[in-house]
Amino acid sequence: MIGLFAAISAAVAVAAGAFGAHGAAGQQEAEWLRTGGLYQLIHAVGALAVMGVARGPAAMLLAGSILFAATLYAMALGAPRWLGAVTPIGGALMIAGWLWAAWTMPRG
Repeated sequence: MIGLFAAISAAVAVAAGAFGAHGAAGQQEAEWLRTGGLYQLIHAVGALAVMGVARGPAAMLLAGSILFAATLYAMALGAPRWLGAVTPIGGALMIAGWLWAAWTMPRG
């Protein structure tokens, strides 16, 4: 299931970036879509890369990137700006996912 969610996450990221480039209401909205899409895409690929060795960290990377990006996407589409206070939680999950992945990687 992680691979399925990662692939869908990557597709959503590309769509958000395209919308940011061509249909965003303003410069700030375009930047939110671009940033969310970039982080979501990178972490979808990262989750695919580590899922064979570390499924928990892969899931955490996806969860963090989806939370991070979703709050930015929502604000770009008109949600209240206070939602931006939730965005760093997604960032913290992404950082924790990478640290967890580092901890679980084979050493040798």
